[in-house]
Formats: sequence, C-alpha cells, structure tokens
Amino acid sequence: MSSSEKALFRVMVGLCLALSATTFADPGPPPYFGPSLIREEVTILASAGYHIAATILRPEGRGPFGAVILNHGFSASEDDREAESWRAFSIPAPVFARRGYVVVMPMRRGFGATGGELAEDPGSCWRPHFERGEEAAADDVMAAYDFARSLPYVDPSRMLLAGQSAGGMVALYTAGTRAPQGLVAVLAFAAGRGGHPERSPGVPCAVEPMARVFESLGTKIHVPVMLEYARNDRYFGPAVTRGWYERFTAAGAQAKYVLQPPYGRDGHFLFTHLAGIEYWLPSVEDFLGEHGVPFQRLDLRDPQSRPLLQARLPASEGCGSLYRVFLESPGPRAYAVSDDGHCGFAGGMRDASDAALRQCAEATTGSCALYAVDDRLLWSGDSPSLTARLQVKDTAK
Repeated sequence: MSSSEKALFRVMVGLCLALSATTFADPGPPPYFGPSLIREEVTILASAGYHIAATILRPEGRGPFGAVILNHGFSASEDDREAESWRAFSIPAPVFARRGYVVVMPMRRGFGATGGELAEDPGSCWRPHFERGEEAAADDVMAAYDFARSLPYVDPSRMLLAGQSAGGMVALYTAGTRAPQGLVAVLAFAAGRGGHPERSPGVPCAVEPMARVFESLGTKIHVPVMLEYARNDRYFGPAVTRGWYERFTAAGAQAKYVLQPPYGRDGHFLFTHLAGIEYWLPSVEDFLGEHGVPFQRLDLRDPQSRPLLQARLPASEGCGSLYRVFLESPGPRAYAVSDDGHCGFAGGMRDASDAALRQCAEATTGSCALYAVDDRLLWSGDSPSLTARLQVKDTAK
C-alpha cells in the first residue's frame, strides 16, 4: 500500500467513526441507495414465555428471501448494555438486505429494548461459565431464528447465523447445540469471549476454557463456518484465534479462517465500520459462493443500476475496492477519480462531493473529477492510465 493510499485509509477510518457517531444520534435509518429496504421493530415471544425485542431490516417485496440472524456483542458495562441497539449494525445490515436477506437483529435478555436481568453472565476470568452463558444467549437467538423462519416472506431453507464478538460466539454455539432447521452457514466476525483490550491487548482471559468450547462445538456443527478476524484485534489476537480455529477444525468442523490486515486502531470492529466493507464483503462473497449460497445484490440486473454497479474505473491499487465501499455507503456520498488513476471517497456527510475531491487531490498531482454521486454515474471521460472493469460478484448458483 502506497503512502497516499495509507493516508486515504486513515481518512476513511476517521470518516467511518464520525458516521457511526452520527448514526447513533439519529433515531431514523440512514439514507441508502439501491433496493428499497423496510425496517420494523418487533417483539418476539420465546418458548419459555419471556419476550425479546428485535429489529428487522428487509428488502421490499414478497420474497421469499433468505434470512440472517445478526447477533450483537457483550459489554461488562450495564450502561453500555442498556444502550445496545440495532444501530451497532447500521452499516453491515443493509449489505445483507440488499443481497436478498431479511436481517433479524435480536436484543438478548439484559440488552437494549429487551432489558431485564442479564441472562448470559459468562462468569469471571478465574471461574468462567462460558457454556452456561452461551446456553442462555442461544435461547434468545433461537427465539429470533424460529420467528424469522415463520415469516411469510422468508425462505426457511436459506438461513444464516452471524454475529460480531460475543455475538459471533453465540452464533456458533447456537449452530452447534440447537441444530437449527434450514441453516446453511455461520459467519462469525471477531468471535470470542473474555477480551480485555486495555489490560491485555490481543490476549483474552480464559483462553483454554474458550478453546474447549470451540473444540466441543467442532464435533457438533454440520454447516460451513467462516471465522474472520483482523490482525490487530485488541480483544482476540491472531495467535489466540488461530489456536481456537485449529481446535475447532481438529474436532471436525468445516471452517475457513480469514485473517484480515490491520484495520484502524482496533480491528475488532472491522465488521461494523463503513471502511471495513472493503475487507469483509469480498471474503463473505467468496465463502458463500464456495458453498453455493446465493449472495448477490438484488439490483444487479436492473438496467438503471447496472451502469453504477458495473462501472469502468480509472484504476490504481485500492481504488476498485474503495469504489465497492462507495456502493454500500449511505448518502450523501461521492466518489472522485484523477486523470492518473487515483481516487477519493466520502459517505454519510452533507459535503460528500467536496470531501471526495479533496481526498482525491491529496493522493495525486493530477486533476480530479467526480465519478459518481449518490446513485448517479457522472464520469464521461477517458483516462490515459490503466482501466479495469469493476464487476460486482455474482455468487448465485
């Protein structure tokens, strides 16, 4: 990665953090382009008689669509647990919905709108009770899972379990211990428990007890699993997560381990940040494609969307992947290119066009122009530099 691209990445991370703060403060959904999406708040009755709150983000239409149960993490802070909401997934959830999935985001007991007493206390570092905590969490996840399968616009034979951090762990645990009907794959991002990023960066407490949970699940999970981490995850470092993966697969699990390059200050949050789409989306496309699971944008064949989705870009290293971030970004958004193949991008901000042009100008000595703004393709010129055709990957089988 060149110095100019590294500088651009740092700007992107800053933009993403600013966008996250804005999204959390705004009670409404961010403005996205592409297929029309519908957001709904629901209350789900669990078989044990209690209720959990959940948010649904789904494509408009009758379907039937696949469904993904997307699970949040865990905080030791009661205030943070009370503040938990679907907005933690306001960036990745629409990525799945635009590809034909009903995204159900449950709030487990003790979190967010569900509230009440925390049900999944994992115990202390010295005496962890991971299985007990995961059992309670899995009860809540299965309530959301069964509810999703009953929806008239959901294909009950095309179900995914996914989550980030402790949410990734409960997705794995649910898949391994409940044998959910219709499950086709598990996507676990930065999965684990016991991380202490300040006290012990990269090395969580109770590594071995957690490894035993992975090992036990490896004997029970019968669908493909993707475990994805970043090299600079301050909760669960590569040496730890690679060890968990090896115990998991040695026990029989069919799993793929993906280690992304360092991301921002803490790669633990790559999945929830806008700029992180550049990394995790291609790996999800590849993984699901390998297993014949449909995962393509619903508007890929729309004649009005095709020029934007299959654009011919003045190319340089990193620009094609950055354009893909633009395609998934909330608006206002803009993407700029230079006559010597550099680029700039901004999303989720009112002056996106100016910001994209500024970023482009910082990366080049040439001149920059807007390539696309919101859902409009503006570029009409030819670049003397190398060009490359950007193809949005079609993994449907």
